[in-house]
Amino acid sequence: MFLSIWHYLHTTFFRYWLKWLIRQVTGKCELQRIFHSFIQGATRAIKTEYSLEASKSKVLRDALQAKEDTVDNHITQIVKQKKIQLEKDAEFKVNLKVCLLQICGYKKLMKNVEDLRKQVFDSENDEHEALLMKLWKLLMPNVELDSRISKQWGDIGFQGDDPKTDFRGMGMLGLANLVFFSEHYPEVARQVLSHSNHPKLGYSYAIVGINLTEMAYSLLSSGALKPHFYNLVPGSPQLEHFQRFYSYLVYEFDKFWFQEEPESIMLFNQYREKFHEKVKRLLQQPSVLLVLTLDSEI
Repeated sequence: MFLSIWHYLHTTFFRYWLKWLIRQVTGKCELQRIFHSFIQGATRAIKTEYSLEASKSKVLRDALQAKEDTVDNHITQIVKQKKIQLEKDAEFKVNLKVCLLQICGYKKLMKNVEDLRKQVFDSENDEHEALLMKLWKLLMPNVELDSRISKQWGDIGFQGDDPKTDFRGMGMLGLANLVFFSEHYPEVARQVLSHSNHPKLGYSYAIVGINLTEMAYSLLSSGALKPHFYNLVPGSPQLEHFQRFYSYLVYEFDKFWFQEEPESIMLFNQYREKFHEKVKRLLQQPSVLLVLTLDSEI
């Protein structure tokens, strides 16, 4: 109760007057102070986002809904609203533009990922079928698939004779991620597939891959991936950036699984959650950058 009251007073009263006082002393608005105090990256973008969200000015709050083609217009309005003297702070517009592209680009990425997740795999859709067959060829380049419905799908970690039933939870996002990893990191993907066939520590490659898509999706949706993307991309993050993070998860989970040496695949959820917590801890670091870095032997 006390914390709630304090938060309300801080955001509606004390924060406003503190900002006003500091501006009188420094001659700089809060956004300028953020840009001068923090280099480009997660800390700067996150503080900028909070500053805009907490502002009493509708002009500043509306900037959080900017599109790529309207960012410049929002910046012009903010410069006017905050009476920024650009001749004294020539980098202000550039710094604000980068932050707005990162913040609004993250929201757009969330929508694009969600749209792909909602697409149901349709065996009557030629593009969907072609993508599925591409996955097989990428992972099993020297093995012909006997037929579309085949027990061979189990060789790359699907549960049944028809993989379409395994995509229900993550839709086409699950398939797109599997294909991306296999296409952009072919040697790594086949190495991970080989690991998944280990006689004692083996797991279902495709099923685990779809499960890790859900992990990446939940991290994106919760906002936990903001520090990673804000450090990685000085602009709008794209679907490819999300899929490269997914590739990082697949590679790192495979290493984690074999380091932990679970007694049984029945303990998968327990170790999956342990790995999830490890990733979330990494993402709490301001300088975090989770990219796939290959071991020397691969």
